[in-house]
Amino acid sequence: MKLFKVFFLALALNAFAVSSALAQSSEEEPKLRLGIIGLVHDHVHWIFNRDNQDLEVVGIVETNQSAIDKFKGRYDLDDSLFFSSYEELMRKAQPQAVSAFNETAEHLEVAAFFLPKNIPVMVEKPLATSYKDAQQMVQLSEKHQVPLLVNYETSWYESTYETKALIEDGTFGKPKKLVFNTGHMGPVEIGCSPEFLAWLTDPVLNGGGAVTDFGCYGANISTWLLDGRTPERVTAVLKQSKPSIYPKVDDDTTIILDYKDLQVVIQASWNWTHHRKDMEVYLNKASIYALDASRMRILDYDSGKEQSHQPASIEAYQKDPFRLLVEVVQQGREIDPQSLYGTANNLTVVKLLELAKRSAELGRTVAWSEL
Repeated sequence: MKLFKVFFLALALNAFAVSSALAQSSEEEPKLRLGIIGLVHDHVHWIFNRDNQDLEVVGIVETNQSAIDKFKGRYDLDDSLFFSSYEELMRKAQPQAVSAFNETAEHLEVAAFFLPKNIPVMVEKPLATSYKDAQQMVQLSEKHQVPLLVNYETSWYESTYETKALIEDGTFGKPKKLVFNTGHMGPVEIGCSPEFLAWLTDPVLNGGGAVTDFGCYGANISTWLLDGRTPERVTAVLKQSKPSIYPKVDDDTTIILDYKDLQVVIQASWNWTHHRKDMEVYLNKASIYALDASRMRILDYDSGKEQSHQPASIEAYQKDPFRLLVEVVQQGREIDPQSLYGTANNLTVVKLLELAKRSAELGRTVAWSEL
């Protein structure tokens, strides 16, 4: 439980770091009226621990009484903020956008209700539990021309953007191999809430275990770094290292994405010895190691020297998904479909994950064309 509190303290400090950058803009624009869908995803604490100078939570849709009571007490939330349905939220609170912190399997339901009503939607990663659901969500966004965003913690990292910039610079040559290590000791082990665990460890509501919870990070970033390219083949092993704790889903997954000229390896696990969201990019002339949000190292092959590298600073909207949502709604900031938050990228992510699960189930490599 202490580790879990430390994790959210770090996120709160990140939110505080961008608050000064938001102060000036908040004086020049009205606050975004934001609706929250669900309190059963522990990432929802991000919005309540944020200094919301540029937005106001005008309503919360939740029926889980345990979660409601917990959030009321912790954040001193008024009863008037809570609604039992999307319809009631729309009628009484009139949100300008919604952010979904419910079960991933219910993301399509959220998109199907709000997007036709011209209400932008941001969901927590991944986009959906199935490729079919993901396709429907993207089609709804395109049909109604309403933004649909997918939020990943790694989309806030300076190191993520710096890695992309270093690859595009071309000084180190082309990528030969990408390795992503994501996860932690396990959601039970780090003290996730009972409400979160109830669906996070369910193969239907979450679409899997570590494969979906953490496999999506590597799929998202690699697709972005490779400018939307898709692999020719996918191979995966989904393992249950702790079946007594996670009897229904995988807790330790390895995915190999095979491209014509390189390989991507995604190691997603609830069985690491520590929290990690890091990546290794091996190029012709150097290796780039992004250790966390801000720490990087570069190994130069010619000199044999490995040195620390300071990533360039990024904009406030890149550090904060809610600031990004404000600018999308109020300033018309456009989201590139192949960007980290974009629909095309995240459609690829869900297909990758579905093919990974199919590969593990069949016990063989599967072709991209098999789905």
